[in-house]
Amino acid sequence: MYILSNRLKIFSISLIIIGSLGWFYSYSTSHLTLDQVKELLAEESHHGSHSDTVHSMENSNEKHHNTDIHHEGDHNGHSDDAHGHEDEHAEHVLHQIHNRPYAALYVAAFFFMMISLGVLAFYAIQYASQAGWSPVLFRVMEAITYYLLPGALIVILIAYVGDKHIFIWMDPAVVAHDEIIQGKEGWLNKTSFLIRALIYIGGWSLYRYFSRKFSIAQDQASDNKNFKRNFQISAGFLVFFMYTESMMSWDWIMSVDPHWFSTLFGWYVFASMAVSGITVIALITIYLKSKGLLEYVNDSHLHDLAKFMFGFSVFWAYLWFSQFMLIWYANIPEEVTYFVTRIEMYPIPFFTMFALNFLFPFLVLMNSDYKRVPIFIIMAGVIILIGHYMDVYMMIMPATVIDRYGFGIAEFSSILIFLGLFLLLVFYSLSKEELLAKRNPMIKESENFHY
Repeated sequence: MYILSNRLKIFSISLIIIGSLGWFYSYSTSHLTLDQVKELLAEESHHGSHSDTVHSMENSNEKHHNTDIHHEGDHNGHSDDAHGHEDEHAEHVLHQIHNRPYAALYVAAFFFMMISLGVLAFYAIQYASQAGWSPVLFRVMEAITYYLLPGALIVILIAYVGDKHIFIWMDPAVVAHDEIIQGKEGWLNKTSFLIRALIYIGGWSLYRYFSRKFSIAQDQASDNKNFKRNFQISAGFLVFFMYTESMMSWDWIMSVDPHWFSTLFGWYVFASMAVSGITVIALITIYLKSKGLLEYVNDSHLHDLAKFMFGFSVFWAYLWFSQFMLIWYANIPEEVTYFVTRIEMYPIPFFTMFALNFLFPFLVLMNSDYKRVPIFIIMAGVIILIGHYMDVYMMIMPATVIDRYGFGIAEFSSILIFLGLFLLLVFYSLSKEELLAKRNPMIKESENFHY
């Protein structure tokens, strides 16, 4: 049995409190007045900032209906008067600054939720495929998925509270002057958004509840009925997951850019959540092993986890490049503006993210021997998690704050909040049951797994 220590409880709660205080501070300091923004822009111009370049890009992108999505009011008629143009730009920047705390909180909330969802899908695959190597890790996977229900509900809560600060299609004033968004109102409206979200979360949570229930019951059973039930519901859940994960990615991420779409986006998000989830399984497993627990987990199990980390990193890179290449080569204005914005305004984060998510884990985990060494798995795992946080960051921030991005108090505090909550719930779940699924029919094969 794992025992949740008071030290970990205090540490997790401290992260939540410190993060909450930091976020509220960033929220309070972000609410500048229009005059304060004008002074800020004047100072930036005086110091030779890139604001003029960004301003020019905004005007260009407005023609393609992308980067103006968080600017309120009618953008169709721009004044030729220089003073009026400056006022309009200042108001635009004001909205971007107001958006940042909400966007930072949403990025962190979604990142930790997607880790849990990725683990749930990976767990279902193990049952549906009747994998023999992984049952010794089932309790770790089940504990990580414990975060899914509260984590997903928090994401939806932030989406509703954030409203137009995150999703511009939630602003009636913008929709009234945007024909493209008007054409999508049948899908992009608050009521259907909430209904779909509840269906997604309800389906995922029901599977998690019953799968966990059958898994625990199997430990005390004299037959394999609970295992067979788990197999059946896992196979059914994977079908449900394939549809809802793609739709969730459209609703919760892609719709922050309501003028843009990609048919690969659902798979792209899945690859990110899968590699992040498997990485967290590996890190928690190594931590528990260091505490003298999970005695049957050996370097072959770590090797398999590292192989999945390696494989899904390559899969993510393939989807990233496929999406980028097809859109860039076609050069359709309403599609390519997505990457133009990120490359020209976010060049360092954009290309750093690719290096962290592909090049580094590829080079570290390519060696078969390194996959068995905890320190290499930890090193690669930390880089992967940082990289995929940046991936979510790159999906959300360019559409919400445009050039007013950075990594400051809002972003760091948001990570602390959800890291603390994640650790508290996951390790609480770990402490509720024995760490070995001892009556699973595959458990002996898993205990003796060597190659």
